[in-house]
Amino acid sequence: MSRRPSRQQASGRLPSSYRHSQGLTPFAFVIRSAQMPALASSKTVSTETIHRGCITGIRPTKDGAAECVLSQGAAVLLSAFLATHLASGDQVEAPIAPNQAGVEIHVLKNPSSRRMRELYQAPIGYATQPKEDKRKELFVTAGVTGSRLGIASIQLPCHVLRDYFYVADRQREWGKQPTLYEIVRMPQYADPGQLRLSFKIRQLELQKEGAPKSAYKALERAYNILAHPELRACYDALLKDREAPALFPYGGFGSLLVSGDRSRDGQTFFVRRLLAFRPELRERRFHAPLRKFDFYPTTALYRDARRKLEVLVDQCVMPVVWNATWNQWRHLVAAKVEIQGTFVRAGKYRMQSGKWCLIEWESALPSRLNIKLPANLQEQLVAARKAYHRFGQYSRMLDQIRARIERGPVEKRELERMLGQLGVPGDFDVAQLTWRPDYDPFFYRQLCQRARRLYLFHNEYIFDAGAVAVETPQLGHATYLFARPASMEIFLALYAKTSKEAIRENRDNIAARLGFLGRIVHGVHPRAWVKELNARIGESVDLLQ
Repeated sequence: MSRRPSRQQASGRLPSSYRHSQGLTPFAFVIRSAQMPALASSKTVSTETIHRGCITGIRPTKDGAAECVLSQGAAVLLSAFLATHLASGDQVEAPIAPNQAGVEIHVLKNPSSRRMRELYQAPIGYATQPKEDKRKELFVTAGVTGSRLGIASIQLPCHVLRDYFYVADRQREWGKQPTLYEIVRMPQYADPGQLRLSFKIRQLELQKEGAPKSAYKALERAYNILAHPELRACYDALLKDREAPALFPYGGFGSLLVSGDRSRDGQTFFVRRLLAFRPELRERRFHAPLRKFDFYPTTALYRDARRKLEVLVDQCVMPVVWNATWNQWRHLVAAKVEIQGTFVRAGKYRMQSGKWCLIEWESALPSRLNIKLPANLQEQLVAARKAYHRFGQYSRMLDQIRARIERGPVEKRELERMLGQLGVPGDFDVAQLTWRPDYDPFFYRQLCQRARRLYLFHNEYIFDAGAVAVETPQLGHATYLFARPASMEIFLALYAKTSKEAIRENRDNIAARLGFLGRIVHGVHPRAWVKELNARIGESVDLLQ
């Protein structure tokens, strides 16, 4: 807000030099923690007191926030950015304890304020898809999370979302905006790899030019929109028609600061302008199996159902030339890539079992994604492709092997001898017959290191490691452990006549007869599986390395 200098001093607002030092450029994907209070790191509120009062003064704190003094004498901590929009005489209500920063604040501006009437800051959950109101104007609704002030939802017109998320310069009107393609310096038909390469080159150019921070943030904002297929399609539609529906990026989830008006019943806040949005961000670093990627002509998509993660990559961030045929033999690749990036919480409603359910996950921001490939990746790719072609070349012989292990357990060495007699090369791994694309080879390798013999039966592996371990090379299957049998042949004959369901329920005392010790769930952390396996089978040596 622009006021006369004398008015600024009398109002108790923060000095302009302090406001500018904060480097404010709020954006859904690029925002510093000092701008708005973080949701995940906020201290737990110990009291439900609603503080209300008139602002008598505002002063900065040492930790980069601002202290707002109310007429009743209470001191409330605010974000520095929110404080720049406040002045003496404004009415504040916030469900927070004194001297403790909060995430929900409602401000009724001084009547002398001409640009804003009310401000509202709150954590939001899912933001709906665009829909029309009674006047045929498009809007989205964001639900307020844990509101203590009675405001249940925030209604944002689509043109407000457009002018905040889908522009390079928020100080210009939509018709005078440079396109995001111009900011990244690529044509509208550029593929994802070309966009990333141009984004990286433009970053170096800005660094060489000594450009201001606002230029970097505008570039990152433009790239994050264009690198996301759904947001890019939304932006392309807005370029054709400025009144087209505008999506809330990633479906909401974060801390929102808006100006507008509260409804008469107090339950809805109608937005006139979006001032800042801070998404829920999380830094992650993990290894992802290449077999879990879905490969498309210009992109590859990785989804982790357990961690609820989604990563969209292009051939620039993961420099391997692939095509859609990789999906046919990717399950034969044991390699893992290292993914490091910033993840944002996302969500969308989907139909499941006849009901609409909110599905939530974390999605990697394109601008902050890095992938490291293993040194021997090309060798593994060649071996996997070769094995896949052999499956087709020797399909008749392999069918005979499959029929044999359906009748009863057969030791792997005996199967390899049979393959040799049928003319299949000796370097073919017969264990791949029942391998499923989603299975993690870590568990197979660990059991192989401990086993003296390996048997194949149906779609299972039976390891003789002193104790007996039965492994199904599919996602979601646990490892079954049995005590050391007096005779492996008797154990196999008895096991072949039963089922895992019968073992779990101990029908006809079958679990006791087999020496069933229990199941070890694979879980998200393989080390926990190894630790329990060692404890169950009495393994003294850690073979994790």
